[in-house]
Amino acid sequence: MLSACTKEVEIELPPVESKLVVEGSIEQGQPPIIIITRTQGYFEPTDLATLESIFVKGATVTITGGGNTVELDEICTSDLPEELLPLIEEATGLSVELLASLDICAYSTLNPLMVGQVNTVYDLVIEVEDEVLTSRTKINNLVQLDSVWFEPAADSLGFAWAILTDPDTAGNAYRWFAKRINRYPEWSENAGEQKDLTYIAPLGSSYDDEFFNGLSFKFAYYRGDLPNSTKEDDRNIERGFFKVGDTIAVRGCVIDRDAYNFFSTFEVQAGNSGSPLAVPANVRSNINGGLGVWVGYGAVYDTIICTL
Repeated sequence: MLSACTKEVEIELPPVESKLVVEGSIEQGQPPIIIITRTQGYFEPTDLATLESIFVKGATVTITGGGNTVELDEICTSDLPEELLPLIEEATGLSVELLASLDICAYSTLNPLMVGQVNTVYDLVIEVEDEVLTSRTKINNLVQLDSVWFEPAADSLGFAWAILTDPDTAGNAYRWFAKRINRYPEWSENAGEQKDLTYIAPLGSSYDDEFFNGLSFKFAYYRGDLPNSTKEDDRNIERGFFKVGDTIAVRGCVIDRDAYNFFSTFEVQAGNSGSPLAVPANVRSNINGGLGVWVGYGAVYDTIICTL
């Protein structure tokens, strides 16, 4: 009876068109960094050689902003000394182990003419063979965090809180990052290591002023973790929590509306986790001719000491 209710179904998926994907940012006082990859089919292999091949080399990347136009340099991990890899990990979120195994290239510049400035528009042009991608972003005026603190939720575990006063102009948007800069204790399997090497944006890190334009408001964020993290506190009851004894470096950013539309829709997709019951949403890229995001961050920084 059970075999009569089953039927083998074979679905032939159409070929996947390869598209360029851009992950680019510029912050006030910092140079731009651009990573370019290509999409691949869901069922294509995911070994190290395939992973390395999706990173695009040989592109011409140009940025215009503040009255200057600068062509970025291609920087590959194979050209860098080993001691610089932790700095690249902090900038990209890719682990030192992965960077040492693969020859991954990004685009940046040390030209002082292309250091990010507040209230400045930056136009991006990427040329890869016969493809041309363009985008525009702006580093908006800074919005300070009024105060930041740690608040326990269960025993020694809790969340990072902040108060922000939104300017009285509609359409402002923000993104939150944090990292723990204290080290694991001697008894930990990660003893002596700094807990987080890079600023991490947790799921739901982006928000706008639709419901609090011109007002002061209080908000909280849980602790984010990097994809595929193997750290002990990302695999036990501490996951998602900060804890007493942590020192948290906070990075609060103003972003433009197009970048907000990308991050907010991306986070909806990431939160759905492929569930067929979730509301579908297309990620709204701000890259013309490709996918991804080019974002200007107006960043302010603060520190939280986690105590009871």
